[in-house]
Amino acid sequence: MTKLLSAKEPTAEVAEAPRKRDRERTLHQLNLALIRVQRRGEKVTLKAVADEARVSPPLINNRYPDFAEQVRAVTGKAIRQQKSEKAELLVKEREKNRKLRELVNSQLVEITKLASVNETLRTEMALLKAIADGKVARGHFGRKSEVEKP
Repeated sequence: MTKLLSAKEPTAEVAEAPRKRDRERTLHQLNLALIRVQRRGEKVTLKAVADEARVSPPLINNRYPDFAEQVRAVTGKAIRQQKSEKAELLVKEREKNRKLRELVNSQLVEITKLASVNETLRTEMALLKAIADGKVARGHFGRKSEVEKP
């Protein structure tokens, strides 16, 4: 027959209660785990630190992003730093592109003006050449002041 247990008697089957959440204590444990991993000469990764601190790697990424960044900095993979450098570079390149577009637009306007002047000069040159060759006769062409009066 099975023995009934009273509420006051602890059983061997009862699991240990989960530990109370304390962000500061967990962060301290993570820092200590990072130091232990470094002292042992192991490769420093988020997983190695998480295993040493007995937490999951996603907990470090999601709850302690600054610590995760610190671990990445130790490994030489500081993502925030890379992102900020790339963002700064992108801003500089966009500014260069904007200035170059302005230069191209101003040069297109100048080319259009020069093309117009060039065409006018070509027409005038062709007329003057024809006059010099005698192919075009000068005439009154409707000028009333030079028209002979009867």
